Amino acid sequence: MNLTLLLAYIGAVLLLLLTPGPVVALITGTAARHGARRAFVTVLGTNAASLVLMALAVLMLAGLLTLPEPRLYGLALAGSAYLGVSAWQDLRDSPASAAADATGGGVARGFWTGISNPKDLLFFVAFFPQFISITQNTSVSLLILSGLWVLFDLLVLSLYIWVIGRWMTGKQGKRVGRLSAWLLLLMGMAGVLYNGVRWLDLFS
Repeated sequence: MNLTLLLAYIGAVLLLLLTPGPVVALITGTAARHGARRAFVTVLGTNAASLVLMALAVLMLAGLLTLPEPRLYGLALAGSAYLGVSAWQDLRDSPASAAADATGGGVARGFWTGISNPKDLLFFVAFFPQFISITQNTSVSLLILSGLWVLFDLLVLSLYIWVIGRWMTGKQGKRVGRLSAWLLLLMGMAGVLYNGVRWLDLFS
């Protein structure tokens, strides 16, 4: 096993997960508004999305799937738009509708936020394949890489949920929830601008 490459992968994963992004904003906002149980359900959805993106990266590595730059930036653009629209809907929701939404499942929202997260999309498509050679057996490498991702993803997001549940009161939770929605909206708008410009540049 290439321990140097493995440690580099662990460092990259931790850096990606600890850096605030759409998934972190969604999880903290859900924990603040609806509690830890709903947040953990949402984490299952984001984890499933990560595994799907990982599978796409493997298919590309095997030559079974191609993702040209225009399509990559187009997907990132669509994902950013989804994040912005869903955050705007959260901000427009009344307290009553937000409370009613708490009874819905968080898996779907977590999955679609994770699958449309431009940061995760670019990581798995452009960065993840570089670590496949941590062992000489591709299947073993994929098992190790995916297992480590799921483990650290659960640990880091659980830490965020614990902090929110431990230190936030009801009034503070509502403020954090709205702040998270605003952050998601800003990230979505920034992603639309950045990926839209990059996508247009490819045709100029």
